[in-house]
Parts: sequence; structure tokens; C-alpha cells
Amino acid sequence: MPQPINLAAKLATFTEHWQPRVVGAFNGHDLKVVKVKGEFTWHHHDDTDDFFLVLQGRLILRLPEGEVRLGPGELFVVPQGVEHCPVAEEEVHLLLIERTGTPNTGDPATAAPRRVI
Repeated sequence: MPQPINLAAKLATFTEHWQPRVVGAFNGHDLKVVKVKGEFTWHHHDDTDDFFLVLQGRLILRLPEGEVRLGPGELFVVPQGVEHCPVAEEEVHLLLIERTGTPNTGDPATAAPRRVI
């Protein structure tokens, strides 16, 4: 019998920052949870949008036009091709939805490996 996915329980299984974990999949997309803290690299995705849903904490998304600030329960979609830089002053827990195989840095050579939990 299929079971629900408990995002908090999945997040409790790891401590590393900026290392997304796949918790499910649908229609060619990965459902990922990730813990972030500090500043990530400026990057973009040539062929896909970038979906961020804050589960816990506060996230800043730096964009060329300014900043978007997100709190728990808020989401933002960065359009494909738009440079962005996620920043978390304190630890933030996120749900990401991405096409399977999307590199988190926009570049397969520098991306975190795909990990399924």
C-alpha cells in the first residue's frame, strides 16, 4: 500500500546544506527536499523554471531586478534563463520540484549528485 511522504521526517535524515534529496517523482519531475544556509552560487537554468517552496525559515532569492523574500508556506518560480542566487541567513528547509536530471547549479559539471531517500 502506498504511504504518504513525511517531508519533516525526510529532512531529519540528513544535515548537509545545498545537497537536495529526492523524496518522490511524478510526470518526469523530482520532488526534492533540501536544507540551505548561507549563499549559493549565481546560476540559471537554460531550459526549465526553478520552483522553491519554503517549508521552514526565510529564503532570499536574489535576482537581477532585486530580491524576493519568502517565508514558510510561500513559493516562487524563477523563470527559465533568469539568473538567481538563493540566500539563507539561517537554515531554511525547502521543497523543490524539478525535471529529473536538472542540475542544481545549472551546470552538470558542478551540480550536487542526485540522491534518493
